[in-house]
Amino acid sequence: MSSAAVSRKLVLGDIADLRAYERERAEFRDTVLELRRRRRVALGTIITVSFESRDTIRYQIQEMARVEKLMTDLDIQAEIDAYNPLIPDAGQLCATMFIELTSDESIREWLPRLVGIERHVVIRLSDGSTIRSVPEQQHASQLTRANVTSAVHYLQFSMTPAEIETLGSGQAFLEIDHPAYRESVELSPAAVAELLADLLN
Repeated sequence: MSSAAVSRKLVLGDIADLRAYERERAEFRDTVLELRRRRRVALGTIITVSFESRDTIRYQIQEMARVEKLMTDLDIQAEIDAYNPLIPDAGQLCATMFIELTSDESIREWLPRLVGIERHVVIRLSDGSTIRSVPEQQHASQLTRANVTSAVHYLQFSMTPAEIETLGSGQAFLEIDHPAYRESVELSPAAVAELLADLLN
């Protein structure tokens, strides 16, 4: 693994203590909200996929530490260890998939129907090739159940240099091909630019 790939992961020194974070929070939050807007893709009416980056994950950890008032290195390191797998290495994309259900009735309807959906998210390139999601290994055992799925899944996509080149040269679509939920949406130029940054830098 290259040094560039290693350097993406967060370490204790990257997480500001609570007082320091309060000083930067407003500006950092605005930056990350704009970043998330470019990286968030709605698929149909109930599923959203948000591609993660080092900044989005740092924001997640900082906000969790703020809310839970985490003060010790041990507590912060536990959060870093939990979330670092969601920072993509070169040649990789990481995403959080949300099944956005707002009522008990819809939860009872959809979560049993969507079992296995974490393996049915696909990036389709202009040449017809596809890159299929796999569950992020560290979280998969906690989220995968036989009869009902989770409302949140953590996904990874691995792409070859040829696939990355194709992504940068034409249209690309994010799709779900689960038997109970089929959707497709073209990725915006802004989203593609963000994904290429993850894959190449």
